[in-house]
Amino acid sequence: MRIAWIGKKTPFCGNVTYSREITNALLDRGHQVSFLHFAQENPEPDNWPKFQEVSLPFIYKSQVYTIPTFKATKVLTESLREIKPDIVHASLTLSPLDFFLPEICQELNLPLVATFHTPFAGKGAKLISGTQLLAYQLYAPFLDNYDRVIVFSQIQRELLSSMGVREEKIAVIPNGVDTTKYSPGVSQIKAEFGAERLFVYQGRIAPEKNVESLLRAWKQSEMETNSKLLIVGDGPLKPSLEPFYGAEYGIIWLGFIADETRRIEILRGADLFILPSLVEGLSLSLLEAMSCGLACLATNVGADGEVLENGAGVVIDTKTVRSQLKTLLPLFQDHPELTTLLGQKARKRVLERYTLKDNISHLEELYTKILSHPPLNLTWSR
Repeated sequence: MRIAWIGKKTPFCGNVTYSREITNALLDRGHQVSFLHFAQENPEPDNWPKFQEVSLPFIYKSQVYTIPTFKATKVLTESLREIKPDIVHASLTLSPLDFFLPEICQELNLPLVATFHTPFAGKGAKLISGTQLLAYQLYAPFLDNYDRVIVFSQIQRELLSSMGVREEKIAVIPNGVDTTKYSPGVSQIKAEFGAERLFVYQGRIAPEKNVESLLRAWKQSEMETNSKLLIVGDGPLKPSLEPFYGAEYGIIWLGFIADETRRIEILRGADLFILPSLVEGLSLSLLEAMSCGLACLATNVGADGEVLENGAGVVIDTKTVRSQLKTLLPLFQDHPELTTLLGQKARKRVLERYTLKDNISHLEELYTKILSHPPLNLTWSR
C-alpha cells in the first residue's frame, strides 16, 4: 500500500513521536510511505525511517501549532499528484492547511484519514478555555469532511460527535507503544543521581501540563533527601519555575532529552511517573512509562484516566492535584512494594490494550476498509 503521511518531524512533541512510530511500523510491514512535513535544515532526528520526503514551506512552527506559507498548499497538491498514493493520512498539526486537505484530496480523488490529537479535559468536565476549546470548535465542521477521523478513546469520540462530526466518520484507535523497546530492564539512573527513591515527570513545561502543582506539592511534602524528582522536558514555564524549585529540594531539571535510549534508562530506573496535566489526549509518555514497568499516577483527563482505570495506576482529580500529591508522594516514597505492584499492573495493561503492533493492525484494517469503499461525489462543505 502506498501511503502519503502528512505530519511533523520537529520540534519534539507527542505528534512527532506518533508520526515517527507509526511510519516506522508501516514501513516494517512492507508499505510504501512518503512523508510530507513542515521541515527545516536540521540534522536528521534519531530513529526516523528513511523514506521519500517532501518539505512544506512554513512561516512559523512550534510544539503546538504551525503557520504555513501561501505556497504550501500548491507544494502539497503537486506532491500528492506526483506521489499517487493509495491513501493520505494526516496527523493534524493545528495548521490552517488541515482545513484545506479534504478539498485537495477530493480534487485528486484520494481517500483521506486524519488523526486528531488535540487534548481535552475528560468525561464530565468542560474543556478548559483557550486553545483546546477553540481547536475543537474550529475543527469539528471540517473533520466531517475527512473519510475517517482517528481519535484515541470513546470519550473523545463522544465529544466530537456532540459537535457535529458523524459517528460513522470517527474511528477509535488508541495510541500504541513498542513494548519490546519500552520494557523493564536494568538501569543505573538512581546511582547517577544518588537517589534511593526516584520520581519522574516527562513532558512540556507549559500551563496545561500543571507542572507547578507537582513542584509545590513536592516542596511542601518535605521529601527525604534521598528521594529525587526528575523533570524531563522544556517549555515556556521552565525559566520561571526552575529558580524556585531546585536541587536544594531534591528536584533535578534535565531539560529536553532527544536520546531515546537515555529516556528509556530513566523510566526503567524510576519508581513513579507523574502526569498532573489539566488536559491530555492519550499521553504517549504515560504509555512508555507503563510499558517500562513504572508505576504511574495521572490526572483523569483525556483518555489517561481510562488507561489507568481499575488498578493499573493511580488517577487523581484535576481540582485538587496539589493536595492529593502532598498525601501520595510520601506514601509512594515510604512503600516500595506499592510502586513495584503498580509497575507490574501498568506493564500488563499496556500489553493487553496499548501495543504498537495492535495499533498498526487496526490502522491497516481501517485503510483497507476505506479503500474497498472509495467515496464518490462527496459534498465538501466549508
